[in-house]
Amino acid sequence: MDREMLDFSGTEKIRAGQELPVDALSAWLVDNVTGFCGPLYMEQFKGGQSNPTYKLVTPGKSYVLRRKPRGTLLKGAHAVEREYRVTLALSEAGFPVASPLALCADEAVIGSAFFIMDLVPGRIFWDSTFPALQPFQRRGYFDQLNATLARLHSLNPGALGLADYGKQTDYLKRQIARWSTQYQNDDLAGRNVDMDRLVEWLPQHVPPGDECRIVHGDYRADNLVFDANGPRVLAVLDWELSTLGHPLADFTYHLMMYRLPPSIIGGFAGADLVALGIPTEEEYVRAYCQRTGRTGIAQLNFYMAFNMFRFAAILHGIRGRIARGTASSAHAQSMAANVAPLAAMAWQQTTSRSEYA
Repeated sequence: MDREMLDFSGTEKIRAGQELPVDALSAWLVDNVTGFCGPLYMEQFKGGQSNPTYKLVTPGKSYVLRRKPRGTLLKGAHAVEREYRVTLALSEAGFPVASPLALCADEAVIGSAFFIMDLVPGRIFWDSTFPALQPFQRRGYFDQLNATLARLHSLNPGALGLADYGKQTDYLKRQIARWSTQYQNDDLAGRNVDMDRLVEWLPQHVPPGDECRIVHGDYRADNLVFDANGPRVLAVLDWELSTLGHPLADFTYHLMMYRLPPSIIGGFAGADLVALGIPTEEEYVRAYCQRTGRTGIAQLNFYMAFNMFRFAAILHGIRGRIARGTASSAHAQSMAANVAPLAAMAWQQTTSRSEYA
């Protein structure tokens, strides 16, 4: 197992300051989760950067708990209630998610809102090159990554009861405004010259046209659970940033793996794709377009700049949580260190002319 896998995969002892009240939680679970029966033992997942995530173990079954972090939170952030709602709708539609079991909005139980979902056993790959696989196996996993996101973008939000899950127009403009505001308002996290440039550039270059689908918001290989025996997606995890929005923004966020360096989670820029058995960026784009009825993606440079900016803003928020003492992961510092290089890469995209149309 490589260093990244050791740092982020699996569970560990609950970190200091993030303990849960066992008795109060157990009593709530007995009343609200069908079939729950203690005694209850808890661990914390290593990889959670935003919403602390716990493994709940009982003699008969294991569960997952996601909660809001303690402390002062930015408006609209850490909305576990939204995660519960969207995963419930997707589960009922047959889309692969960890089935949500119960939502608790009463902060008196553990100190914040939280929800309970099934623990999905399987395989999570923290490195998007799937290093544990052979070259001949990787194409199948990439095909499933691609197909699962295309399937999400084919769903009709209204048919799932999610017509009001977000605003249905101007997603890109609103996202640029949202992340610009969160970046600018988080004084404790500091400022960055490339982020400041992007705050000005992005609103002036939004592509024409608009679309509305359910978007995941953080679709990466490490947010998927695969079948332990092959390239089948069992569950897409971490829906905190999901909303209604432009599917191309969601897809190109995922596509950043081709352009981000290995030092940033999900990236493999510079890798020998042929030797690894990974499809080229152009092949990957073509497969998604074929699945979603598109002829191509014009103005790809804008989408890449937008998504790198958005990702940098998310990491900038982690830097702010470190300063406020509310960062939920022991590895938050290493994540926050990527703000400056990611913002620089985002600005470089503004002069790129790569597109597939």
